[in-house]
Amino acid sequence: MAADVIRDDLTARPPAEAAEAAGAAAGGILIRSLTKSFGGGPRVLDGIDLTVERGQLICLVGPSGSGKSTLLRCVNLLESPDSGMIWVSGMLMGRHFDGHRVRALRPAEYRRQQSRIGMIFQQFNLFPHLTVLENIIEAPLSVRGVPRAEAVARAEELVARVGLAGRERAYPRELSGGQQQRIAIARALAMDPDVLLCDEPTSALDPELVGEVLNVLRDLAASGMTMVVVTHEMSFAREVADRVVFMAEGRIVEEGAPEQMFSHPREERTRNFLRRVL
Repeated sequence: MAADVIRDDLTARPPAEAAEAAGAAAGGILIRSLTKSFGGGPRVLDGIDLTVERGQLICLVGPSGSGKSTLLRCVNLLESPDSGMIWVSGMLMGRHFDGHRVRALRPAEYRRQQSRIGMIFQQFNLFPHLTVLENIIEAPLSVRGVPRAEAVARAEELVARVGLAGRERAYPRELSGGQQQRIAIARALAMDPDVLLCDEPTSALDPELVGEVLNVLRDLAASGMTMVVVTHEMSFAREVADRVVFMAEGRIVEEGAPEQMFSHPREERTRNFLRRVL
């Protein structure tokens, strides 16, 4: 954060009320009145309120430019919100209360919070000069100080979990796109995150490779991982999500159970979008 004291519409929230909000977010995500714009332009996020309970999988859907990716980047502290607050597993992200004022965290605490959130991007972002195993153990070793033997054992377990046992010594160039994305998921899980954010994890894949990545996400959802997935894969959202959230023009237009959202959406904007993509 650039400023030490963050002045937004929620800086007057009393600490007791903040503690209540943190408790509500235990194990999940709580977002209140979140706004974000770039360079003085129109708001990319315009007053987002969202609750993700522990163990839920939420799919964010909507047209390009609706703010879905920016929302994930704010949760993960890759972008700084203009106003509003985000709690992840009870942590007020990027900030702390000093009496009745909100102040930015110190850099070390900021990085510690980020380490509690796994992030899967559209591009795989694997280090090309490192093997699969080295890619996975790099963050646990350098960020969390995990002993190497422990990090290697965990990495081997995760490689098997994503269906790639035996490829630990391969380099990214030797893997298909779907395999690289599965290793990116394993790398995120190696940090034992509280939540996993996925930003269109299949958009860079050939169609025949999409299924293998979605199957890994299905398995993670079944295991109880708290997840928010930005996706254009409507069949996946319908089958796996606990809730589907439709965004447009920086706002949440509608949210609900998959059956309600896909069969009986309430809002005309939602109906128009689904008619185009289904």
